Amino acid sequence: MNELDAWIAAAGAELGVSPDEVPAKELLDVARDVAHNVLRPGAPVTAYLMGLAVGRGLAPAEAAAKISALALAWPDRKA
Repeated sequence: MNELDAWIAAAGAELGVSPDEVPAKELLDVARDVAHNVLRPGAPVTAYLMGLAVGRGLAPAEAAAKISALALAWPDRKA
């Protein structure tokens, strides 16, 4: 078990969430897309938004795909 898996297991236990319910790869991919294409502070906020959406019934993979697509299409504000 790596450090991330250990953290997910410990934090999940505190919150009553099984590690099997945590799509870590998808969350990390989305966080990367948001942090690199939109803004860094948007990554954890987006993870929270995804959690709310999934809690309301959206499939985790669908939430991840929608947000990654949005982030990757986000206009470059530096130009």
